[in-house]
Amino acid sequence: MKNEIEVMTPDNFEAETHFYPKALNAQLHPMVSHFINLDHERLIKRYIHLNPQVKEESLREVLTYQSRYFFWGGADLFYTTTEEGNRRMVVLETNSCPSGQKSMPPRNDSDEHRGYRYLIEESFLPALKKRRLPEGKLAVIYDKNYMETSGYAQTLSDLTGEDVLLIPHYHGENQHLSFSDGILYVKKDGESIPIRAAFRYVTQKPWNRIPPTSKTFIFNSTLVCLSGGRNKLLANKAYEIYNSELAGSGLSINMPETIKDVSKLEIPLWVKKFGGKAVVKNPYSNAGQGVFTITNEDELNKFMESEYSYDQFIVQSLIGHYEWSSHSSLGRYFHIGTIPNKKGHIYIADLRMMAYSSPKGFFPCAVYARRALEPLSSEVPKDSWKVLGTNLSQKLGENEWSSDTKRLMLMDRKDFNSLGIGIDDLIEAYIQTVLSIIAIDKMAQNLVNKKGAFRHKLFKSLDNDKSLLDEIMR
Repeated sequence: MKNEIEVMTPDNFEAETHFYPKALNAQLHPMVSHFINLDHERLIKRYIHLNPQVKEESLREVLTYQSRYFFWGGADLFYTTTEEGNRRMVVLETNSCPSGQKSMPPRNDSDEHRGYRYLIEESFLPALKKRRLPEGKLAVIYDKNYMETSGYAQTLSDLTGEDVLLIPHYHGENQHLSFSDGILYVKKDGESIPIRAAFRYVTQKPWNRIPPTSKTFIFNSTLVCLSGGRNKLLANKAYEIYNSELAGSGLSINMPETIKDVSKLEIPLWVKKFGGKAVVKNPYSNAGQGVFTITNEDELNKFMESEYSYDQFIVQSLIGHYEWSSHSSLGRYFHIGTIPNKKGHIYIADLRMMAYSSPKGFFPCAVYARRALEPLSSEVPKDSWKVLGTNLSQKLGENEWSSDTKRLMLMDRKDFNSLGIGIDDLIEAYIQTVLSIIAIDKMAQNLVNKKGAFRHKLFKSLDNDKSLLDEIMR
């Protein structure tokens, strides 16, 4: 764990430092390359051809939408099918500080900075031009994923020609950062340095040390986290509200059936409602933490015997094998999974689709997949997380993380073919990602008043979890 402030100077980007070794020399799969290079109009034409119920102008409005608060995000999606054989990309959650750049093969041989450059050049820097900013330096602040955060900082320095501060900002550790009159300051060498804009990759309870709104431009603000980017409870409410707004357009966010605002004591009742198979989530955790897959009595009892730091949970229908997926009001989804390997094993995999908002609308930034540890079978698993869990992050201790890269699947010529998806699945995943980002951005707009201040009372009415409310920095 690093806890020193670093200064990134221009023209020092080294690919070996900012990409996984297996991604350094990987070649992007032609189908993924073709998808990334589709312009809005071609993508729209293809999508409405396959989905004639979708209104062309509605989809165009979605793809050209310009975010006000949620500028870059990553959706985790399962590719599933129904009993009738209807395939669906289902949004599990949307992350406001997503990883993915370090796993993305280059788009061409001269693509040195890869997705780091696209995001900084086409989203972060244009967002700065629209704002009246305080005097100060540029910074990247983080609490994990040094490989990518240092990549963003170095790319930002290369593109602006400025020195960029790379600042660790851990929960519970000695703090380098503080706020005064809405401006972010960093303490370095005995000096208090103002920050005019910061790229944020702070993921663990970021709202307890970064306020929802500030004069320093923060990309993305913790307002976005509270509105759904790190709050699964509000994310689900945002999806439902936006789906109502989209009614009649033919578009909607696909998601598991979700029961919200659930106390711990209620959970066995809702698990029973889903046929004894369900997913219980702490709404405010990420990186695979606080997600509990329940497929048997032992797993339910283990969950109920543990203590948790928050008061509210969400319970979702479980997507598993055809023989043991949840029964929900939306029907029964089950995993398509990977192409069988030489041993005949099929694995559950999810797809992480990253997208960013720009003055020209949304564009994809990075894509990768992750497979579960153990193969899928028709028998109900005793330890369901090994079969269903796809997240690669491994928590070693407070503020210490590693990643199980053996299960990482790149969008290269080798891994992509084993996923069993095509270009239309990528397009569907991308549109689902954009829809989920817009839903959360609209929720964020509702949580700010005309003076730009966070609406605590409205937030409390939407998410009355005292433990969370006490954490939010004012």
